[in-house]
Amino acid sequence: MLELQGLDVDIGVVPVLRGIELGVPDRSMCGLIGRNGAGKTTLLRSVMGALRARGGKISFDAHDLTAEPGHRRAHVGIGYMPEDRRLVPDLTAEDNILVPVWATGVAGYQKRLSWIYELIPEVAAFRARPATELSGGQQKMVALARALIVGTKLLLLDEPTEGIAPVLARRFVEILRDLKSEGESVLVAESNDKHLHGLLDRSYVIERGSVKLGAA
Repeated sequence: MLELQGLDVDIGVVPVLRGIELGVPDRSMCGLIGRNGAGKTTLLRSVMGALRARGGKISFDAHDLTAEPGHRRAHVGIGYMPEDRRLVPDLTAEDNILVPVWATGVAGYQKRLSWIYELIPEVAAFRARPATELSGGQQKMVALARALIVGTKLLLLDEPTEGIAPVLARRFVEILRDLKSEGESVLVAESNDKHLHGLLDRSYVIERGSVKLGAA
C-alpha cells in the first residue's frame, strides 16, 4: 500500500534521510524503530507532504504522492498522529477530532466517529471537554482519534507511547492490538519496540537517516 523508493529528504541544507526503502503492505502493522534524532519524525512528515523530497518516490495505493500537496494525504485516506499532538486548545476534544473532516469535506463521517468512540471509549467520555483540560495522555488519545477519522486506509503514528504514564502506554498498546485485529494498516514510530512486541508484521530500524529491515 505505502512504498518509499530511494527517498532523500533535506532540512535546510542538511541531508536527513538518505535512500529510504520502506513498504507497508495492506492490512499490516509495521514498526519504524530508532533513537531520538534518527529521522523517524522526518520520514513520517515526508510521507505526509510536510517536507519535500529531494529525490526518490512516495507511492500510496498505486498513486505517486511525491509531488502532491500535503493536504491530499487526508483525501486519500492517510491519517497522521504527530508526537506533539498539535491540538487546537480552544476546541473540545470532539471538535479537534473533526478538524480533518471540516478541512476535507468528508461526508458520512458519523459512522466512523461512532466506531472510534467504541474503540476508544475514554475519548467518548471526555469529548465535550476543552483540549486544555486534558492530560498529556488524554490529548494523545484525541490525536489518535483525529488520525483515525480520515485514516481509513493508513495510519502514521509518531511515538504514541512516548512521555505518558505506563498505564496509558499499556492502554495505547491495547488500542493498537484492536486496530490490528480490525485490519487497519499502520506504520508506528517508536524509540524502541518494547511496547510493540507481538504486534508488528514487519519492523524497520532507522539510524542516521538510513533504514534497514529488522526482525518483526
